[in-house]
Amino acid sequence: MHKLPEIKRLLIVTDAAAPQVNGVVRTIGNTTRHLEAMGVEVQMLTPERFRTIACPSYAEIRLSLTTSRTVERIIDEINPDALHVSTEGPLGWHARSAALRRGWKFTTAFHTRFPEYVHARTGIPPSWVYKVFKRFHGSASAVLAPTPTIRDNLISHGFERIVQWTHGVDHDIFYPRIAQRPINKENPVFLYVGRLAIEKNVEAFLKLDLPGTKWVAGEGPIEQDLKRKYPEARYIGVLSQDDLAKLYSDADVFVFPSLTDTFGLVMVEAMACGLPVAAFPVPGPLDVIAKSGAGVMNHDLRTACLEALRIPRQNAIAHAKTFSWEIASRKKLNALVWMRGDDAVFARHAAPAVESVAL
Repeated sequence: MHKLPEIKRLLIVTDAAAPQVNGVVRTIGNTTRHLEAMGVEVQMLTPERFRTIACPSYAEIRLSLTTSRTVERIIDEINPDALHVSTEGPLGWHARSAALRRGWKFTTAFHTRFPEYVHARTGIPPSWVYKVFKRFHGSASAVLAPTPTIRDNLISHGFERIVQWTHGVDHDIFYPRIAQRPINKENPVFLYVGRLAIEKNVEAFLKLDLPGTKWVAGEGPIEQDLKRKYPEARYIGVLSQDDLAKLYSDADVFVFPSLTDTFGLVMVEAMACGLPVAAFPVPGPLDVIAKSGAGVMNHDLRTACLEALRIPRQNAIAHAKTFSWEIASRKKLNALVWMRGDDAVFARHAAPAVESVAL
């Protein structure tokens, strides 16, 4: 039996990169850091190399103006052992085209429920966009899915070769920054962190009749509209990770109103700082919170918020410790395939689904 050689040079193609501030960028950054610690040389192909235009309604997201031949030439010059196409934007499609033209094998990841985002913004049926994404990911040797719920959703849309992944949290940054006081049930602080966009369903949180105070950290296209409609909330803007950890530590309940996220990295960060979570029972919370006792899921978000006030902070901290970027990075490494080579010898993922240890 052949011994699988180690992949030492990895190229990640991604349309999501700094200075964007979102979970995809943070996930790529954290896994890259840990892969490098494991001895893998990681290079990135991002919009930074090209002329770009702003994505409609997402001005901070830059769309690369290039061609698949240019991307092919850059990949050739870098000459990686493995190619991972992380996003379904212009760079991702160009890298896919180049790989198919040259017979290169590659892996992909399903980071974002973009079909649901498009539906929330335009009314276009998600099934239409899933057909396009099925074509994109269908050429990959493996498709990384962050949770069992997302894996099952992709399977229901006809996706194949799915490898279950997971995400983590940086416990050197996200930990309780103040002495752990009991949750303030009389005058609690309910906190939302994330993009202020229609698909994040932030208004479902802000319109709730709750005791205490609502805090909102983040920015986005509906920010001014929210401030106008809900002036009683405290709007904090975008924070550094260090300041964000302090904010988490100072609140009482983390509210995650999204109906469209694949994972919801901010939930794990909040729990690591001692913050129980209130959310809808939908993909993301169903896997991240599960039956951990670290949060409450309810179709009535107000009920979830009030019941989360009863959860000890230690429950959230203990559950967050089960999430590790090292584990997530190891799973990603094991899913990679050699860009050039015989699948029978070089395929590195052993099964279409791998149990996640972070649930």
